[in-house]
Amino acid sequence: MPKLLKVKPKTKRPATKPVATTTPATKFGPRKDLGAPVDGFFAKQPPPLRSILDQLRALIAEAAPEATAATKWGMPFYSVGANMMCALAAFKAHVNLILPGPPGTYADPAGLLEGDGKTGKHLKLRPTGALPRAAIRGWLQTAAARART
Repeated sequence: MPKLLKVKPKTKRPATKPVATTTPATKFGPRKDLGAPVDGFFAKQPPPLRSILDQLRALIAEAAPEATAATKWGMPFYSVGANMMCALAAFKAHVNLILPGPPGTYADPAGLLEGDGKTGKHLKLRPTGALPRAAIRGWLQTAAARART
């Protein structure tokens, strides 16, 4: 007669308590620069970048004299009413003109604008290059018209 193998019955393991993987929410205080005047941003820029920024500031005022400027995330944001028109950012070797809007908002036949365009594009300006004034004027007029609606 064949010999039967004995099978041990399965034992239940004690249920383990789930380990808490969440950390308590950290509360951050309000940013000190939020809503501050933009003059401080311009004043602390080195001369080569300051020249570009001053020119952009004048072009923004020309395109939308009613635009207001306030510091957000350490850089000047320009708004018309409650809508963002553009922003300026300064880095070590260049300045960015940030233009919000969905893909296709800004005509750019020369391919000067950078970024994937999902929420906007930006123009990278270096002190050694020339400022494409005509293109910037057109983009700022488009941005101002978008912000007014």
